[in-house]
Amino acid sequence: MRMTRLIVSASVFVLACALAATEGGAGAAGREQAASQTPAARGGGQRGGGRADAPMLGEGTLIAGVWGTDAVPVDSRGWGWMAKSYVSSNFKRPFYNRAKEMLFSDKQVTSYTISTFDPDFYCEVRKHYAFVWFEMQHSTMSWDNVAKMIAACPGPDGAAPMIRMPDQLESSIQKATDMGAIGLIFPTMRDGNQALEAARYSRFPPFGRRSSGAGQAGSVWSGVPGGYQNTFNDNMLVVVMLETLDGIINANEIANTFGIDVVIQGNNDLARFSGWAQTDPRYQSLLTVSRNATLHAGKFWGNAGAQYLTGNPLSPDVRFVQNGPSTDGWTPPARGRGTEEPTIGGPEGRGRGRRGGGGANK
Repeated sequence: MRMTRLIVSASVFVLACALAATEGGAGAAGREQAASQTPAARGGGQRGGGRADAPMLGEGTLIAGVWGTDAVPVDSRGWGWMAKSYVSSNFKRPFYNRAKEMLFSDKQVTSYTISTFDPDFYCEVRKHYAFVWFEMQHSTMSWDNVAKMIAACPGPDGAAPMIRMPDQLESSIQKATDMGAIGLIFPTMRDGNQALEAARYSRFPPFGRRSSGAGQAGSVWSGVPGGYQNTFNDNMLVVVMLETLDGIINANEIANTFGIDVVIQGNNDLARFSGWAQTDPRYQSLLTVSRNATLHAGKFWGNAGAQYLTGNPLSPDVRFVQNGPSTDGWTPPARGRGTEEPTIGGPEGRGRGRRGGGGANK
């Protein structure tokens, strides 16, 4: 019995010595690392970013993505080669989805955001933009409100009616497509599973799993060449938004999801979720990750913020934005204070007011 106690006591003593040695070594290493850091690197964090005394960016502080931290060159296939392959070989362009026609013509696509019920104004806006962004994520409009606006001025002569969805549920997608939307924008995509749910119900079989409903879509597009049912898949645009860090981490699988055409960032929400202002180089690295993944997947890339059309290192690659200038120079009338969010971390006043729309660049 005494011998057993002696053995146990000795074992405990040896284990305690080993732990003390480990902690001592780790503490010394930590003190050595802290001593090697510059005062700037040890100062206040860069939540908000862009300051002169911001910490130095080092290993482990950037999300590199599977394609590296630098913007990879655009190859001979260009942007959207996989999205282009989704179009039937016998389809004759132009698309009656004006936004898709501009994308396939390698042009930047802008829009106007509508978040309140106003059929007359919607019909006027349709004359001047590539697409209308109906806001159903943040607005209090009903599906019936949007359906009545789309029905007010049917046909292919004008901006494509597209809806930012409240979710990627089959029932929501069915309502949106049955009322005549030919583009759907899905916010806050976090992984490939969500992206697949968004894509699979957005087109008819055999490409997708949209069911045939008795909505107004057939009458809205009754005059299109080839007929609505036969050409809907070819004219549909499925857009997903990356707005969180896990969305950026999973950008490769999201962009490669079958049926996705366009990947954009919800720029202000991405700044909020990451804690990095849009002027922070770490934020810029998130855009590069998304851009590289989208390019390699053969889809089109963009940002919700129209400010990314110019002035950013990645602006030449931006193909799709919320709001932005009209296609013909038309300026919408002042309708009170706009609801677009200011650009986080941007110059004073930038992003305020109505830059071609009434919605928040989220």
